Amino acid sequence: MFVTCKATRLILHTNLFLIAFHKRIREGIIMNFHILVIIILFLPSLFLQSEPESKELFGKKFSHLDHLSTGQWWKRARPPEVPSKKGKPPKRIIELKVPRDEVVAFALYTQDRGILKLTGQLYPLMPNEPRSVRLEIKEGTKWKEISKVQVTYPGWSAHFRIKNWNSSMDTPYRVRHGKRASFNGTIRKDPTDQETIVVGNLSCNSSRTKGPRPQIIENLKLIDPDVLFFAGDQTYHHTEHTAGWLEFGLQFRELMKDRPTITIPDDHDVGQANLWGESGIQATSPEGNSGGYFYPIPYVNMVQRQQTWHLPDPVDPKKLKRGLEVYFTRLRVGGIDFAILEDRKFKSGPSGKIPSMGPRPDHINDPSYDRNAVDLDNLVLLGDRQLKFLSTWSQDWEGAEMKAALSATAFCGAVHIHGHPNNRLLADLDSNAWPQKGRNKALRELRKAWAPHLCGDQHLAVLVQHGVESYRDGPFAFTSPAIVNTIYGRWWRPENEKPGLRPISNSPLPWTGDFKDGLGNLITMHAYANPENRQNELKRADGFGVARFNKRNRAITFECWPRFAKVTDGDNAQFAGWPVTVKMADNDGRKIMGWLPKLVFSKKNQVVQIKNLKTEEILYTVRINGNTFHPKVYSMDPHEVRLGENGPETQFLTNCNPVKDPAKAKVLSVNL
Repeated sequence: MFVTCKATRLILHTNLFLIAFHKRIREGIIMNFHILVIIILFLPSLFLQSEPESKELFGKKFSHLDHLSTGQWWKRARPPEVPSKKGKPPKRIIELKVPRDEVVAFALYTQDRGILKLTGQLYPLMPNEPRSVRLEIKEGTKWKEISKVQVTYPGWSAHFRIKNWNSSMDTPYRVRHGKRASFNGTIRKDPTDQETIVVGNLSCNSSRTKGPRPQIIENLKLIDPDVLFFAGDQTYHHTEHTAGWLEFGLQFRELMKDRPTITIPDDHDVGQANLWGESGIQATSPEGNSGGYFYPIPYVNMVQRQQTWHLPDPVDPKKLKRGLEVYFTRLRVGGIDFAILEDRKFKSGPSGKIPSMGPRPDHINDPSYDRNAVDLDNLVLLGDRQLKFLSTWSQDWEGAEMKAALSATAFCGAVHIHGHPNNRLLADLDSNAWPQKGRNKALRELRKAWAPHLCGDQHLAVLVQHGVESYRDGPFAFTSPAIVNTIYGRWWRPENEKPGLRPISNSPLPWTGDFKDGLGNLITMHAYANPENRQNELKRADGFGVARFNKRNRAITFECWPRFAKVTDGDNAQFAGWPVTVKMADNDGRKIMGWLPKLVFSKKNQVVQIKNLKTEEILYTVRINGNTFHPKVYSMDPHEVRLGENGPETQFLTNCNPVKDPAKAKVLSVNL
């Protein structure tokens, strides 16, 4: 309706003007031919109406937000050789005024349970251009339009949701605008028949280093991941997200167009140095430590819409304070079930809630501080809604053989030095290491599904195994390196420069083993990739991660590749200490105290749930591998065993007492 009304209004005004102009020519009022030509040339611009300016969208206080892409944006899209009126070069991220057959910049999609969701990202449009965008798929030799939507403004994104999607075959698609603009890609079939599902794990795309990322693109094309995960900080252009998002899209569109892609925003994407979202309250500054969001919620929602609308629908879409939208959800690709979390959005801000013990409210440098003083009961990390989601997700195995959790940052402080090599910091409250109680609640939920965790944010690649009650009893977690590490360096370097207890055997790295982070959380360091020299772009320890989920062996292999490596050189080209392979069951490393009866199934790969009846705690719910499973337990209490095709649908044993010797456990046949 918006486009139709605007176009009709333009035609009406133009016709009225021409009638009046023709009358005056006949009357001899206008005689100069040159004036006539000038008026005709500039006639359309007299009636063009642009979308609202930033001050109308976000308020006068924030009239600079997304300013390069709003309102009469084309007047601000000056090339570098054209100075501003003040003689300064224009602020320029990328060229926004592109040839009009290129206005569809890129697309990204996911599909799950018969629903395809795809976002087409456009450059800003001119007022006289249509605001409709079409999605077409190729059937045989012909293209067929399957959906038509209006461009969403601000943000210039177009969103398609297609039901009853056939995920059993590759489908070419194109996103079209007008008569000439098109962006093409392929929606891959769901690779359920593949033995191994490959995840590309990336984060922290420094905007200080402009231009393409050719080495990373080339390497990832060779690796050919089944799904891409960008963990946040896709752009550091804090107040110009649309232009920064377009810059990111141009850098990675050759990968994203042909495979499911998960993008989630982190603090810099929404314009903040750090983010403790506190359910959407108003932050007092972009530093964020008061809790909340500093910039207006319509701007934050725009960022989230551009980056996350194409994900499966939120599992619990209720909005938060001030209308802040949520996106936490799940995505299944090839039998791997990903829980996509928002670890910033609900988290409490530290300022005013805990004692100050460092140069900033979120930094601690006093080694004698009481860890319990900052771990208060009223502090929130994931929040009740996401913990409830994880509890449900861990027990629902429909379409899943293995599970993993994805979020922005790590559940530990696996960093000693921040910013520059001489800046040692004991604890940083920006990561999910704090609050500790919230951290442990989240890890217990992941442990119940034997699910590892993938994240980014830290500008330092590490692979750790978390400890909750004791070392090595929790899930593994892989933090990817920064894509380009020119913003903020970090290093793992224990102050005594000694390994922890039980260092990793045969590791080439000197500081592996069991440690406590600065908040007292238990971690086992398996591998890390410190920058050697941040002044040398070949030694900044930037690059990307890969996680390979082998469904046949129920194993996960973590890889960590330098930015300028060649994957064709083999594993020796990875950062020292990688690759690392762990079993799915290793994500629950609690000490085994007893064994329940061994189960022999008539059907393969069933779901088994074990529950401690004394504590009422569900210990784990997993899809087994094959026909046999011997349940381990962590106490001699009576337990319940539930079984099913896709979840714990049927009670099989109750008040079952474990035995200490697995060889003495009974063997029971299960015929479901």
